[in-house]
Amino acid sequence: MGHMQQLVRQKMPKQLVFGIDICLCALSFLVAYLLRFNFDLRKYTELSVAQMLPIVLGVRAVAFYYTRTYAGILRYTSLDDLRKLFIALSSSSFLLVAAQLVNNKILGNQNFIPISVLLIDYLISMLALSLMRVWAKIVHYEWSHTSTQKVNVAIFGAGEVGHITLRTLQQDMGTYYRFVSFLDDDAQKENLLINGVPIRRPVEDLVEQLTSLQIDLLIVAVQQLPIARKRQLVEACLNAGVQVLVVPPVYKWINGELSFKQIREVRIEDVLDRPAAEIDSPLLHKELQNRVVLVTGAAGSIGSELVRQLIKFKPKQLILLDQAESSLYDLELELTELYVKLHFEVVLGDICNKPRMEAVYQTFRPEVVFHCAAYKHVPVMEENPTESLSTNILGTKVLADLAVKYQTQKFVLLSTDKAVNPTSVMGASKRLCEMYVQAMHHYLRDTGSKRTRFITTRFGNVLGSTGSVIPRFRKQIEEGGPLTVTHPDISRFFMSIREACQLVLEAAAMGNGGEIYIFDMGDSIKIVDLAKKMIKLSGLTLGKDIQLVYTGLRPGEKLEEELFHENEFVQSTDHPKIRLANHPIPNSEKVIQEIQVLIDLFSSQNNVAVIKKMKQLVPEYVSQNSVYQKFDVRK
Repeated sequence: MGHMQQLVRQKMPKQLVFGIDICLCALSFLVAYLLRFNFDLRKYTELSVAQMLPIVLGVRAVAFYYTRTYAGILRYTSLDDLRKLFIALSSSSFLLVAAQLVNNKILGNQNFIPISVLLIDYLISMLALSLMRVWAKIVHYEWSHTSTQKVNVAIFGAGEVGHITLRTLQQDMGTYYRFVSFLDDDAQKENLLINGVPIRRPVEDLVEQLTSLQIDLLIVAVQQLPIARKRQLVEACLNAGVQVLVVPPVYKWINGELSFKQIREVRIEDVLDRPAAEIDSPLLHKELQNRVVLVTGAAGSIGSELVRQLIKFKPKQLILLDQAESSLYDLELELTELYVKLHFEVVLGDICNKPRMEAVYQTFRPEVVFHCAAYKHVPVMEENPTESLSTNILGTKVLADLAVKYQTQKFVLLSTDKAVNPTSVMGASKRLCEMYVQAMHHYLRDTGSKRTRFITTRFGNVLGSTGSVIPRFRKQIEEGGPLTVTHPDISRFFMSIREACQLVLEAAAMGNGGEIYIFDMGDSIKIVDLAKKMIKLSGLTLGKDIQLVYTGLRPGEKLEEELFHENEFVQSTDHPKIRLANHPIPNSEKVIQEIQVLIDLFSSQNNVAVIKKMKQLVPEYVSQNSVYQKFDVRK
């Protein structure tokens, strides 16, 4: 047995495979005679079996030679190899039957191989040669997967997808699994079997159940599993030291078939994400259908997702504005390939360039503007205050002023929770953007002008956005660490890009002007807990496989973010995830004038002068861990 395993482990010579096939054919022929004549050995002599055997083997050998049945590697035997074997045996048996008929009917020679023997021989040969190949494959499989390498697997979901997952893994020859159990919440499936694997209901203490079953790997094979339930499963697996994989949606399967390589690890986004209902309200259709919509920062993480969601409301035209050439080109290719009938224009430009922006407004006359473009990285803006002033504040002013001039119906500003009691240049610049668009609303209302409705939306971090903490942690894990966290107590709010964009659209539809809409971000999450969970999801052990390092707070960085200002009166809206913050603007005209004074400081490139003016306009802006702390207005 050990010698045969060694042969299977290595690539058998083609000559050896050919020889084994011929030997099996000879044995099959002799057995066929025995079966046909009830194991009467005298028939071997009477029918001249010894003379007939070389003829049969010669015909078989020619068929094997031309179909190259011996050329396949046994341990990788496939259906194509078995198809060749079927053709070779069928064609050679047909020739032998034809020869018997010619010999018997035409030549009148009775001393040849009976057709019944040829048919039995054909069936035995097919079975023997096929089993030999399957046996070689199994021997190699068993030899290359010792008992110490076996992985105990449980599949959550005993439906059609679960069955397909089991079958896919059983067919995969790269890893050896021991299928311990299906887990399914359906009580009617309990104690049933799928391919010999029992179905169990998950108990309340799932950690104990996984431990008692000695599960190493849990595969989630339910397509529409509620996020809360998925989170429970993942938490239980992390606590039990069980790796978690998830089967992708059916539409991502290749040619409708699941591949083992498509079964991916659970990502942290799967655990943090929240249910986001599909929006299809009549109000949104009324606001967006057949409208010209401008999206600034369209090539960014939020801007591009917003564009994808806007498409289903069938706008008359989408204007995609960004200064990032490569990202904008990628978005253009995506939209061209997926949405043939979509009318859109790609505009490369800087929102601070007023003549360029005026040309955009004058050419396209946007009816709705979603202003996503902004510099957002706190440490970078802390070192470059004048750029924060230029892009974030001047850019917003240029777009807002042009919206009024060209009678845009709605202007939606996307702000951030960092604008609340800002501790950084970036946060202060976004607060000034909020102040400007609110002031514009009140100024237009007070002067009785035909006004654009200015709406602000404010939310926290989005999962997976460019440069955010999750992609950075994922990259650090791939590189073997360490994972860098600024402070053990730092925490943030998180929301998926998809949900954030849905809520932006909802707020845009319900807004009448002057509002600051704040999204329900759920509970704040400690970044160190996020890092530890990502390490576990990657199958690594903190302190053994990868390290966690604290680097200290960066300039301008808060320990905790806030969603409301102390002077804001917050009230609920008709949407359960959107609240309204009323922030009084005592003198809108003065705010507009003072922000212009701040913008005029850009030409001096004097960081100190810019920061001082920012702190004057936003008294709650108190720098943290920054060289600008000495200029704070409110200590």
